Amino acid sequence: MSKFLLVFCLLMFQTAFAEFALANTPALKIGLVLDKGGKDDKSFNSAAYAGAKQAEKELGIELKYVEATDNNSLETLHRNFAQKKYDLVIGIGFAQTDAIKKVSALFPETKFAIVDGEVTAKNVRSLLFEEHEGSYLVGAAAAMKSKTGVVGFIGGMDIPLIRRFQKGFEAGVKSVNPKATVLVSYIGVTGEAWNNPAKAKEIALSQISQKADVIFHAAGASGSGLFDAASDKKIFAIGVDSNQNWVKPGVVLTSMLKKVDVAVFETIKSVKAGSFQSGVNRFGLKDGGIDWALDENNKKLWSAAEIEKLNQVKKSIITGKVTVPDYYKTK
Repeated sequence: MSKFLLVFCLLMFQTAFAEFALANTPALKIGLVLDKGGKDDKSFNSAAYAGAKQAEKELGIELKYVEATDNNSLETLHRNFAQKKYDLVIGIGFAQTDAIKKVSALFPETKFAIVDGEVTAKNVRSLLFEEHEGSYLVGAAAAMKSKTGVVGFIGGMDIPLIRRFQKGFEAGVKSVNPKATVLVSYIGVTGEAWNNPAKAKEIALSQISQKADVIFHAAGASGSGLFDAASDKKIFAIGVDSNQNWVKPGVVLTSMLKKVDVAVFETIKSVKAGSFQSGVNRFGLKDGGIDWALDENNKKLWSAAEIEKLNQVKKSIITGKVTVPDYYKTK
């Protein structure tokens, strides 16, 4: 056998072995724990689910998701994934903080991630967002488009996180129109507030009766009630978390994007690459984790001058020229 043929055979053997090893490597197992809003809330949970599905498609992971029926089930859901030796378990929402804190301590070899909660542990990554920045930006957008000088904010559950949205939104409105009135209402004080479209519609109609002509919601699946009211009464609504412009084209003025999908995908990717690190990861306007949505569904609502003006507001926040008030720091 010639030297060339021998080398060729060795290369073919190595290639075949590598392909065999790759084909027989177990897929990365990812567990996703959504809150009660579920994967079809068109908002927060939908974004997380989309990021995980993207990882399933592009990274070849094995994905299983569950939807919590209530907060009492969260610890059990996380524990079940950990006991089944899932490589990464991701919890969506601040309400999962205590469950992940407890279960991650019991299963130190399992990696965990949480969106909107902070857990300090060697096997937990906390994915946090600068919601107040995006809320300020869409607040400016609301004030630019309001003809009555009255705009509204509908929060889901009355908690510090959503107060952070509210405070940023109010500041953005006032930056454009200091004399504007901002009507504020919350759906409730329990987890049910994230999935109550009827109540959101009732609140929206009340705000509209007080001359609100642009209303922003941070209310999860409840936001669909706002969209219905806005469509019925011919006013503008502003979506949140996911790009909700498509839900009611021409009615949804824009959406405050909180790119949970990107955070989830990148976390899964880091586990796949062996580069997962615990600690806090923050996402804001500067890195594109927060933004406003402009697409074919709402572009006709905006003039070139208005788009430029809003992007200048965005730039001012990124460069530090504008400091957005943060409820966490100034409450």
